[in-house]
Amino acid sequence: MVPLAIVVFPCTANVLQQRARFDDFVTRYNTDRPHQALGMKVPADLYTRSSRLYSGLEELTYPFHDQTIVVTRCCRICFRGRKVNLSHVFAGQNVDVTQVCEHIWLVTFMHYDLGYFDDETCRIEPIGNPFGPKVLPMSPE
Repeated sequence: MVPLAIVVFPCTANVLQQRARFDDFVTRYNTDRPHQALGMKVPADLYTRSSRLYSGLEELTYPFHDQTIVVTRCCRICFRGRKVNLSHVFAGQNVDVTQVCEHIWLVTFMHYDLGYFDDETCRIEPIGNPFGPKVLPMSPE
């Protein structure tokens, strides 16, 4: 069994100093310290930049749902004149809103169900982690 290395960064006076300490470690790890698994080379010696340009997601459409809404820069969807708060990670993206029963709506991003909200309170109740691993229960013997 290979021992697991744990890196501990003692606390500094503020978050900027802590970030600088971490950045120094990353630089040392990637450019100064040879790795046995890499034939005693450093990761920077083997890294090559991807030739593919990242252009973001395609325009998301939800043809079989009730309404497609763009999440604002301040992380909200405007639904029937009311604001529903989402996460900043969805800012600028289209999400789907589908009515599941009277006053209850489901918010979906791509094919991930994010949560439900009541159109009276406009508070979203998240569904577990939609991006987590999908593990099936073990089958009986």
